[in-house]
Amino acid sequence: MKASFVLWSRGDFDVERCPVREILSHLGDKWTTLIVIALAEGPHRFNELRRALPDISNRMLTQTLRDLQRDGLLSRQVFPTKPPSVEYWLTPLGRSRLDPLAALVTWAQNTHADVKTARSKFDRSGSVIANVDS
Repeated sequence: MKASFVLWSRGDFDVERCPVREILSHLGDKWTTLIVIALAEGPHRFNELRRALPDISNRMLTQTLRDLQRDGLLSRQVFPTKPPSVEYWLTPLGRSRLDPLAALVTWAQNTHADVKTARSKFDRSGSVIANVDS
């Protein structure tokens, strides 16, 4: 077992204080990941992000940007134009996420076909995951 995973197998593990659960609860979601990837190229205005992610709603984009700012991963600046425009960019903390994210993106690209094949095989087999709580 990887040394970084040993904590998970110890009996004194505290779920309430788990940094992985807290951080990944929203940093691992689809929109956060795609916004960080877009901002890796440099600062973007709201509508530029909207065009980069055409399937995200304005509400979800706004909320995700707020969450990222709250976590210190991005900064924003409001420009006194008519109408006002806002620019977003990754902070040093946000940029520190790029290398691990790049590894995950590379893994996803390299294994996408395998995952799709496994899903198809599972779906064709009619397999059901047993609910052990029942």
